[in-house]
Amino acid sequence: MLLIAALLLTFGAGADCLSCHEDHALHPADPHYGLAESCASCHGGDPTATSLPRAHSRLIGAPGELSNASRACAGCHTQEVIHVLSGLMHTGRGMVNVTRFTFGETPHPEGLGDLSFGARLGDSPADSLLRKRCASCHLGQPRHQIGTDDPIGSRGGGCLACHLSTEHGGGHPVLTRRVRDESCIGCHSRSGRIALSYAGLAEVDDDALHRPDTSRLGYLPDGRLVERIAADLHHTAGLACIDCHTKRDVMGPTSGFAHGSDAVDIQCQDCHANEQSRITVQDWPQDLEGLLDAIPYRVTDRTEFLVTERRGTPLWHIEVGPNEKLLHRKILGERVRIPPMSATHHPDDGHHDRLACSACHSGWAPQCYGCHMEYDPNQEQWDHARREFTPGAWIDERWGIRNEQPPLGIDGHGRIVPFIPGMIRSIDHSELAGPRFRRLFAPIAPHTTVRGLDCAACHRSSVALGLGRGQLRRGTAGWEFEPARPLLEDGMPDDAFVTLDGKAGETTRRHARGFEPEELLRILDAAIPE
Repeated sequence: MLLIAALLLTFGAGADCLSCHEDHALHPADPHYGLAESCASCHGGDPTATSLPRAHSRLIGAPGELSNASRACAGCHTQEVIHVLSGLMHTGRGMVNVTRFTFGETPHPEGLGDLSFGARLGDSPADSLLRKRCASCHLGQPRHQIGTDDPIGSRGGGCLACHLSTEHGGGHPVLTRRVRDESCIGCHSRSGRIALSYAGLAEVDDDALHRPDTSRLGYLPDGRLVERIAADLHHTAGLACIDCHTKRDVMGPTSGFAHGSDAVDIQCQDCHANEQSRITVQDWPQDLEGLLDAIPYRVTDRTEFLVTERRGTPLWHIEVGPNEKLLHRKILGERVRIPPMSATHHPDDGHHDRLACSACHSGWAPQCYGCHMEYDPNQEQWDHARREFTPGAWIDERWGIRNEQPPLGIDGHGRIVPFIPGMIRSIDHSELAGPRFRRLFAPIAPHTTVRGLDCAACHRSSVALGLGRGQLRRGTAGWEFEPARPLLEDGMPDDAFVTLDGKAGETTRRHARGFEPEELLRILDAAIPE
């Protein structure tokens, strides 16, 4: 077959790509089907050539990887490619800076860290960890495992990381803008475990295998043991990641943000209590014009659209009616009624103005209260930056995994939000003067939405206040706390974010912190319904 194809090219018969690659014709479901006769638009090469070497000159085998996106995709999607190449999912800026801060190599968790093209990771302890353990989750990595049933192990690939569909087997891979959750889980099932939590999957220790009932346990394809617990209410309602996260969240100009969480466009109130001025199609942002043909309901010049508070992004899949708002699910179709925020349960009393919705509406968050990381120079490990095995390997041991209500604290914007241990661990590397201990907490949006917690779940909970597990009681001299967990070398219990006498762990964000003693007392002394 290859010989026949070569002969056809040699003698000029069928001087186009499909004369040899007939089985790779575009599927009608592909949004690029209109380019079915223009393979070179994406793949390069020379379709008029009469020899195989010339036909494949400068051929792009996997258009959409960020090494070729400027050639393969930018002709039609110019702004998107510019934004993605400079965006946080490619540069990994927050990941780089937090890691260097954790190792004590930078004074704060912000900076110009970068994993993208032309950027160099050094050989410091922090950068070696980034090379060996972290850098696989940035878009500049080449995509692998195309066509497999393992979304957990599939990462990298630039535009293909999200837009490569697995719905149609065989032939040419199908691209889609209906990005399914499986495209997110490869990277977002790690660190904060957002994708796992949203689906109700929680990592657990191997000790869970000794429980009397193990029916809710299972293994992810990468070998991690998980337990199925309560999923996010939005997941239960059939909402995919892209039903909340907007194009400007992911493919917009995010280069000006220090961390991925800062770049998020959507907020709970955008759907449940939107008070922004609405727009019509006449006001539609130019950078989002391509979404107008995706609106799943009848639109007139008078149709009004909700917009996000942070960036004015039109929520085009939310149909605004006279008495209700209906969300059209982007993947599953059909409509879901959006419940409005209840004034009864959200009184405007001035006492809870700083509370983020996630403070009261997160059912649980993944938390790990023990970790030891050690560098072994005598082993080899894959270097994701050099894309080869190099000397040295990072080996980690963890313990104290919990999946329960997280502690609260104050983020860098002054809001009260959930936190999880970013790192409570010791780090051992030959270049460090002995093991380095760090107690760091990170703000998180857990993506485990529940209908709401009662007042005591925060005001009377030592865990929610960041004190850790133990006995909290009012004594003759005021509030007292007896920790249930042992003290570590910094004098704090091993699961504590703060203490009543003012000790506190650090955080992975500038200006973020746990509650101070006077704030703890004010929360504890508040009158709440019994």
